[in-house]
Amino acid sequence: MTEADEMYQNAGEKGVKHEDPEDPPRRRANKVKGHGTWDNDRPPVAGVVGRESGEIRLEVCHHSDRETLQPFVEERTSDTATVYTDEWQAYNHLPESGRAHASVCHTPGQREWARDDDGDGVREVHCNTMEGLWTGLRNFVRLFRGVNKEYLGQYTAIFQAGYIAKEITPALLRAMMTPCTSRAT
Repeated sequence: MTEADEMYQNAGEKGVKHEDPEDPPRRRANKVKGHGTWDNDRPPVAGVVGRESGEIRLEVCHHSDRETLQPFVEERTSDTATVYTDEWQAYNHLPESGRAHASVCHTPGQREWARDDDGDGVREVHCNTMEGLWTGLRNFVRLFRGVNKEYLGQYTAIFQAGYIAKEITPALLRAMMTPCTSRAT
């Protein structure tokens, strides 16, 4: 069983000089409504998590459409996986690839966060694990008080590595720092 979801992270052009008065820097959070894109400074971060394995895969994308998200999910899940998502239409064609698909509806007025489809008393249809990961990623990025969207993928990769490692050890820190501190001979 796998969960797939996407989130939209405010990430603009931090550190880039804005010398054109017609293009002033954005102030105090991006208030754009709806699904984000790279162009409106709310790049989507796509993610999948295996419920049993706990393995996660995250990737910053330019769009959150079917052409982007379906291949992302297909490349990171087995052909026979059951994929749980929210109702975002980009996931509607997953069954055509052989994967079982079930979704919960997060639309206001019809909201459901978990559902029991087979009647066994366990609410197996949810994407709450991914939603929790998004909270962790947002809290991690928040420490940097804004990030440039060009580097968001690197921040996401560091979060993913830390999540997979489960704890920060001296060996993990050495592995992360080695490329930065090694000298060319």
